[in-house]
Amino acid sequence: MRRTERLFQIIQILRSTRTPITGRNLADELEVSIRTLYRDMAELAAQRIPVTGEAGMGYVLDDGYDMPPLMLTADELEAAALGAAWVASQADPSLARAARDLVSKLSEAIPKELRPIVLDASSIAIETQSKVSERFDSALLRHAIRERYRLQLTYTDRDEGTTDRIVWPMLIAFLDRSRYLVAWCETRSGYRHFKTDRVQELKVLGEKYPERRAVLIKAWKEETAKSMPS
Repeated sequence: MRRTERLFQIIQILRSTRTPITGRNLADELEVSIRTLYRDMAELAAQRIPVTGEAGMGYVLDDGYDMPPLMLTADELEAAALGAAWVASQADPSLARAARDLVSKLSEAIPKELRPIVLDASSIAIETQSKVSERFDSALLRHAIRERYRLQLTYTDRDEGTTDRIVWPMLIAFLDRSRYLVAWCETRSGYRHFKTDRVQELKVLGEKYPERRAVLIKAWKEETAKSMPS
């Protein structure tokens, strides 16, 4: 997550609650170090965002603060509309519905003269194959990824062998009309890619895995890069 996105996320988190949130809890939710969190809070203060904090108490956003109006260029709006259209054509039903809702909210949030850019864009996403069918609730999987919950999978590989796995879900990857769950597999002690339409059963376990997602993803990218042809 880029710093500008993280600053925006901090404001959104503080807006969503009326009780103080400690720096440690904010850092954990954003998956950053406490030192990075303190630098971010200093940057918000420099930008005159009315966040108050007290040692041992936590941070709160002053009542009455509102985000500045949404200001996007025509190209930025078209990029957002095209991205949402692609998600609507490629993702699971709940995420596809969210993409369509995003376009609707964008069209309401921007000035009237810019709405045709979103509603009648010059770029479109075209479907050429049927959508992936999955046996589990993809919204549940995304929740587990965001909250770092361990998963129990029953998985059938391409040779029709079925195994039970305990994994740490990191992200969902889209590749050639297929979706893959990228995870650290406790059973195999390594990173694995599970094609989502081969997952026979998915169960969210009650405990969270100990490592930060950002750390896992960084190590996965490094390992993947080493295996790629030069």
